[in-house]
Amino acid sequence: MAWSFAHGTDDDAKLGLAGTGAVLRRTVAYGRAYRRGALIAAVLLVLWTSTTLAGPLLVRRGVDNGIIAGDRGQLNLSIALYVVVAIVSYVSFRFAILQLARVGEAFLRDMRNRVFDTLLRQSMAFYDREKAGVLVSRMTSDVDSLQELIQFGLVMFTSAALLLVGTTVLLFLLSWKLMLVCLVAMPIVGLASIKFQRDSNKAYLLVRDRIADTLSGLQEGFSGVRVVQAFAREEVEAARFSEANQDLYRTHMGAVRVQCWYLPIIEFAGVATTAVALGVGGWLVNDGQMTIGTVVAFILLLGSLFEPVQQLSQLFNMVQSAAASLNKLYLLLDEPVDIDDRPGAVTIDGRAPITLEGVAFGYAGGAPVLSGVDLEIAAGERVAFVGPTGAGKSTLAKLIARFYDPTDGTIRLGGTDLRDIAVRSLRDEVVVVPQEGYLFSGSVAENIRVARPDATDTDVRDALDRIGVLPRFEALPDGLATEVQERGSRLSAGEKQLVSLARAALADPSVLILDEATSSVDPGTEAIVETAMESLMQGRTVIAIAHRLSTSERCDRVAVVADGRLAELGSHDELVAAGGHYAELYGAWVRGLGDGSA
Repeated sequence: MAWSFAHGTDDDAKLGLAGTGAVLRRTVAYGRAYRRGALIAAVLLVLWTSTTLAGPLLVRRGVDNGIIAGDRGQLNLSIALYVVVAIVSYVSFRFAILQLARVGEAFLRDMRNRVFDTLLRQSMAFYDREKAGVLVSRMTSDVDSLQELIQFGLVMFTSAALLLVGTTVLLFLLSWKLMLVCLVAMPIVGLASIKFQRDSNKAYLLVRDRIADTLSGLQEGFSGVRVVQAFAREEVEAARFSEANQDLYRTHMGAVRVQCWYLPIIEFAGVATTAVALGVGGWLVNDGQMTIGTVVAFILLLGSLFEPVQQLSQLFNMVQSAAASLNKLYLLLDEPVDIDDRPGAVTIDGRAPITLEGVAFGYAGGAPVLSGVDLEIAAGERVAFVGPTGAGKSTLAKLIARFYDPTDGTIRLGGTDLRDIAVRSLRDEVVVVPQEGYLFSGSVAENIRVARPDATDTDVRDALDRIGVLPRFEALPDGLATEVQERGSRLSAGEKQLVSLARAALADPSVLILDEATSSVDPGTEAIVETAMESLMQGRTVIAIAHRLSTSERCDRVAVVADGRLAELGSHDELVAAGGHYAELYGAWVRGLGDGSA
């Protein structure tokens, strides 16, 4: 089975040092576009680190040259310098945070754009195999993980690393003897940090997976709320979500327990080392090997040694979580686009015959849906695809629109293989009007303009006028500026379908594929939609997926699809007279009309 980026196992997500390094190297490559801002932030952080380390040294100067020596002038100078250093430290750190945030947010902004653009370009096959909730998780929880790193982690990680290195060097310069004594605690801290990193990595990756599962459950619950309420499944669905939510709670608590044993160890190591430094330092002062000011500075600097160690260990969770999230985003960005332009792809004129030769197709992981389909559709001809549910007629139409590529055989438009035609050119020439018109939030005009974003208001009105429904939409409260609300809830099913037909009219394609555009329309609007469809079909090649056989009567030819094959082909009258599959379907449909059931 093909591996899916969205359904990787826990083992897939555990990057390890090599995997994390690869992700970080790729991130650095992406980050080159922001190197100027990153360099400014780095300079500011180096300045902040220098001022932070200068503070204890100025305290040593004030104690030794001022207080111990009884020189008020030296004490006042040390105090004044300390104030100046504190102000510089504040200003440099403040602007470093702002600069790093600006760089990080720009990176996230561009990453969101890359991911969304990739998702929009993916084929229908991609969406068949991926869960919508997991895809939403990539754009939400995984990006949120990066947001946390950008807002807090980058500053803390960079500053802690600089402070750790600077403090270690300075402590050795102040007293290598005292520093060697203090290093006794470092093996314990190091071992605890390694164990913490390993345990926290496992815990936080599990948290990410549980978040994705929870979001997937939310997506299903919201999308299917009408079905849930219709069958009174509220308690069942609530119980399912509660179980998933409980799993998320348990994984979060597991991550908290990992921190609970680690943080006290670091805290204790810092306190114990400070006590040792105070005791040994006092002995060295009494022995004349060290000044009191040096001991004070050393103890102050010790706080800058263990605090960065603790921060870096805690940040490892954030970095590892962000690396795992980035890895999933990069896997998505690397996901090949199934329906894409070949090298040398050409543009075409859609006013040409459509030819299918030996076409076969099967959805990923499933049995073949179509096999051995041969068909030629003349330019300007109207052909109806009919057949029982699941026979493959909709799949055949999707192949002609190149929403999928056939697993075997060839589909040509004007003698050119669809795979050799530029996707943009094909989309301009072949337009699909789905069974139910999907509307986006916005006005009626904006929804029609989906077909051609550069269309003027006059173009939109002309499109509506060509299918004979302009007065109907002008009569809305705000005319074409009327807000349709989410998923077009303000409009009726018929009005939504008319907007879909207006989109097709605005696109002005050569080939029109109609997935029975009247099947979900109320009887009062059906006649209006059919009239609009008839106007739209004039002068175009039309492929109609006919659920109601009244559609097939109005077509030039009827293609009967049964068991994944083209069972019959001919005019309506010819096929009725032949007494085959189509005659049976048509007879059943006519009887249904007589019974009032169709």
